[in-house]
Amino acid sequence: MMATMEKNLKNLARAPALNAWGLFLLVSTPMSLLMILEMHRVDLGTATGVSDMIGYSVRFSIPFIYIVASASALQKLFPGPFSSWLLRNRRYLGFCFAVAMAWQAAFIARMSLGFNDYYYEEVYLFRNELEGSIGYIFLTFMLITSFQPFRSYLTSRQWRLLHTCGIYVLWAYVFVVYWWNVSYYENPEWHDHVYYWAGFITFVLRIAAWGKLRLKRGRTDVPAVFRIIGSLIIMAGLALSATGLYWQDQVTNYLTQPAWSEALVLWLPYWPFEPFIPLMAVGLGTMLYTQPFTQARAVHA
Repeated sequence: MMATMEKNLKNLARAPALNAWGLFLLVSTPMSLLMILEMHRVDLGTATGVSDMIGYSVRFSIPFIYIVASASALQKLFPGPFSSWLLRNRRYLGFCFAVAMAWQAAFIARMSLGFNDYYYEEVYLFRNELEGSIGYIFLTFMLITSFQPFRSYLTSRQWRLLHTCGIYVLWAYVFVVYWWNVSYYENPEWHDHVYYWAGFITFVLRIAAWGKLRLKRGRTDVPAVFRIIGSLIIMAGLALSATGLYWQDQVTNYLTQPAWSEALVLWLPYWPFEPFIPLMAVGLGTMLYTQPFTQARAVHA
C-alpha cells in the first residue's frame, strides 16, 4: 500500500499543471486576480489605501521566498517525492515571488509619486529604503539571469553566487521585518508570528542541512563534549528566538552604546544584527555538534 501511495505521489508530482510554467500559471494567475479584487475593495485614491495594498502584496510574496530558500535543505534532510518536486520547481516558484514583488513595487511607486508628503513623513526611512533597494536589485538580476542568453554571461560559479546571495538578501529583508514585529511590539498580529517563525524555520533547515553535510564529510566521530556543548548552544538559540521581546531592548542599547555603532544604525542594513543572534547561536551550536575530532598524526623521520 505504501509503495502504491508513493507511486501515486510521484505521478502527481509529474503532472504538467504542477510543474514548470504550468505551476507558475496555476499560482500567479489567482494571486494576481486576488490583487485586483483587493484593489477594488480599498481606496487607491488615498495614501492609507495604497499602504494597505503594499502590505497585502508583500504577504503574498513571503511564502514563496521561504519555500525557495528551504528547497535544497529539504531535499538534503528529507529526500522524497515532495522535496524533489520542490527542488525541481523552485525556479518557477521564484517567478511567483517575483510577480508578487512586482505588484508591491507598483504600489510603492504609486505611494512615492502620488502621495509624496505621506511617503516621506510616514513611510520613508533611509535604512529601510537601502535594504529594500538591495533586495530589488538582487531580484532583478536573479530574474534576468534565469533566462538565456543572459545566463550565458555568467560562469556557473558566478551564477550560483548571485542566486545564493540573492536568496539570503531577500530572506533577510522579510525575516527582519517580522522579527521586529514580534520582538518590539507587545501586540503583534497573528500573521506576524506565522511569518516570523516560518522565516526562522527556513534558515534553521539550511543550518541543519549544512550540519548533516559536515557529519557526512567528517572522518571521525564527534567527541561527546562537543555534542553536549553544541546541543546546549542550539537550545539557547531556540530559547532566544522565542523571547526576543524580553531581551531586544537591552541588547540593542548595549550594542549601540559606542558612538560609531549608533551611527551605523542609520545606514548599515540590519545593524547591530539583533534578529540574527538566535540563528548565530543555532549555527555555532551546529558547528560544534558536527565538529569531528582529528588527532594529529605522528611525524616520522
